Amino acid sequence: MVKLFTDIDLDGLGCGVIAKIAFGEQANVSYCSYRNLNQRVETFISNPQNDHEEMYITDLAVNKDVEKNLEDRYQRGKHIRVIDHHVTALHFNEYQWGSVKTEYDNGKKTCATSLFYEELIRNERMKTSKALEQFIELVRQYDTWEWDENQNTAAKRLNDLFYIMNREQFEEEMIQRILNNPESFSLTEEENRLLDIEEQKIHRYIQSKNRQMVQTFVGEFCVGIVHAEQYLSELGNALNTQNPHLDLIALLNVGGKKIGFRTIHDEVNVAEFAKEYGGGGHPKASGADLTKEAFETFIVNVFDLLPLNPDADRNEFNVKDAKAVTSYQNHHGDLSYILPDTEGRYSVIHKGKKLEHVFPSFHEAERHIKRNYASWLRYDKEYLEQLTKTLKISLAELKENYTDIITSRLTDIIDS
Repeated sequence: MVKLFTDIDLDGLGCGVIAKIAFGEQANVSYCSYRNLNQRVETFISNPQNDHEEMYITDLAVNKDVEKNLEDRYQRGKHIRVIDHHVTALHFNEYQWGSVKTEYDNGKKTCATSLFYEELIRNERMKTSKALEQFIELVRQYDTWEWDENQNTAAKRLNDLFYIMNREQFEEEMIQRILNNPESFSLTEEENRLLDIEEQKIHRYIQSKNRQMVQTFVGEFCVGIVHAEQYLSELGNALNTQNPHLDLIALLNVGGKKIGFRTIHDEVNVAEFAKEYGGGGHPKASGADLTKEAFETFIVNVFDLLPLNPDADRNEFNVKDAKAVTSYQNHHGDLSYILPDTEGRYSVIHKGKKLEHVFPSFHEAERHIKRNYASWLRYDKEYLEQLTKTLKISLAELKENYTDIITSRLTDIIDS
């Protein structure tokens, strides 16, 4: 028997597909989470009946205690191989049975599925397959989020299909498709029609979660927090893209007692952030168990916060980087303004007071407002109504001569 412990996501399942293609009925695959991995591995290696079995762990890292027991198993001449691609697992390379590689020599990021396949090919445990390699590349691009940069929607669709189908059904379908057509791998027309519907569902889900997200500081990081149980990678990336002032997004699954972290920023490492809560992962995608400490930080402490309001997206007058002024508001009713000067710099007025700091770009000024005041771009209707009352002019007159009026009476507007 060949025993494989692997993750429950698409990359973990890719390893399961490879194991069952390579070893057939001899493959025994256990799909695990960080929460149950250690107990399952410990149970397996403590049973003397498993001493002669091949054993692989892919895409997951055991804790220190189990790590020592794996080394003991290896020293007793028993098989063990840990294959991973997470930065937080690099210490396993200190062991002869560990193989952790985060990227290839050409700079491309690895995934557990691709590394496991290459390991078995290198050791002549299975034969190459074009269809399998195409499947693996889709898994790799999705898991590393390279698909987004390459606009390879086939990789994203493969992951969407994985979550639509149950794991057993998806696994069997992929295995049979690869075995029956070893020269090429693709999704069927029926699957693509189903995925068209799923994409619309995902879009609606993202928009609804964007209106539920709250914002707070956790240490030095400005974090968006939302409760979510599905589409975590797409959701985390979309929320951070729509709210770039946030350093990272925390995705809470209270029922599953899990928390995921996502970022789009190169300077933010969520793998290191997750370590604070006993987790790990990639620099831009990581996770941890929802411990009591994490529950306190991400649920209890933010319970009374109101969700962020999204920016107005169809304004004609109160627009970003306007020539004269751009206006923001938060849940307290506090108004903020961004004013450009003749030298290409930007000042911020908050609650009628001008900040001493001058910002080099509109983006930096807006980032300050959003991070520190949790404000949003005001809608034209509310903004223009305020101006007509403050300036004591009609809406029609304001709209007709907007730029001239704003420029000449800017002080009145800001002081109101």
